[in-house]
Amino acid sequence: MDKSKLHPDTLALHGGWRADPATGSVAAPIFQTTSYQFRDTEHASDLFALKELGNIYTRIMNPTQDILEQRIAMVEGGVAALAVASGQAASTYCILNIASAGDNIVTSTDLYGGTWNLFANTLKQIGIEARFVDPQDPEAFARATDDKTRCYYAETLPNPKLEVFPIKEVADVGRKLGVPLIIDNTAAPMICRPFESGAAIVMYSTTKYVGGHGTTIGGAVIDGGNFDWEANAKRFPLLNTPDPSYHGAIWTQAAKPLGPIAYVLRMRVTLLRDIGAAESPFNAFQLIQGLETLPLRMRRHCENAAIVAKALAKHPKVTKVIYPGLMKGEARRRADAYLQDGLYGGLVGFELKDGADAGQRFIDALELLYHVANIGDARSLAIHPASTTHSQLSSEDQIASGVTPGYVRLSIGLEYPNDILADIHQALDKA
Repeated sequence: MDKSKLHPDTLALHGGWRADPATGSVAAPIFQTTSYQFRDTEHASDLFALKELGNIYTRIMNPTQDILEQRIAMVEGGVAALAVASGQAASTYCILNIASAGDNIVTSTDLYGGTWNLFANTLKQIGIEARFVDPQDPEAFARATDDKTRCYYAETLPNPKLEVFPIKEVADVGRKLGVPLIIDNTAAPMICRPFESGAAIVMYSTTKYVGGHGTTIGGAVIDGGNFDWEANAKRFPLLNTPDPSYHGAIWTQAAKPLGPIAYVLRMRVTLLRDIGAAESPFNAFQLIQGLETLPLRMRRHCENAAIVAKALAKHPKVTKVIYPGLMKGEARRRADAYLQDGLYGGLVGFELKDGADAGQRFIDALELLYHVANIGDARSLAIHPASTTHSQLSSEDQIASGVTPGYVRLSIGLEYPNDILADIHQALDKA
């Protein structure tokens, strides 16, 4: 059977693994080891020279990680993946893999607060400029592009603004200019397939919906294998000129015997090797378990979120509900274009009449929903971004990213929907 032709729901259970040849174990084992016995010196030499792919050291790869990487790549429709220690590590590696001091990226303003801070401040410290543009105007990406632009970056379902990003429109702009689109699909696994709309790279904080149970930190980068890095050699010198950190390898050439994986190959054997944000084998095992039930959980998250959004829209203390399924005009068209089967994600935002004070009173009154800095948990969660995840941003940047003083974000879980609503309503009464 050609597994590549299976539905993503099936691949979430079967991709990258059948059974352990030694024991017959159906569940993927946890290979809790740091290092691996080489067959002989020639084998060791071939591994280090990339003449053969295999296990050298768990900071670079591990058999449990490999199963997770194969599976998530197959589910996403990519050619290869790299599992890393967190979503923040994934975002950072995505940029550092192709950008150096003096280069720039063009990014959507609609970002998670941690990503905004990474781009606006931390990358700036090492000489990489982030140019923020309004995603409602895809041509803004073209206007911000120059010869030093290395990628476009966006979130499919941006947290907290929740207006679906115009993936194809911006990917098409980038393809004309030789610039790849990197999409953070953390909030929309299974319900959005960015590679089908032209994205070159997809990344995840697997901490969220992929893991799904609030137990495990992780990240993943998936290479679509659909961007010609060699045809745009001047724009991507890190992939097209000799790399002194790896025997002078030219990654677009070194990857050819292995497939169109130059991007993710360099990320593994240079960034992961040198910076070391490796996914632990145990965490990879936990994420494999989460991935197996992801298709079912995402449907329930989305169904419950739709119920909550509609109820909030009728509440007198709520001035605005931010949810793709309730949006109108171009925002709704994009939601329907890029989110599958009428499923609009598990996140719901809303604004309260009395601003920040009301938002904090609402949070403090919750009894069932958890007040945590996370999304995508099986449990329902709530947070007031202006005083937490986005508090490090200026008021202007908060507003640009979609955060107002009275904004509350909910990550709707898998509980019985009437129980979720009961807790929200009693907290609204006290807000």
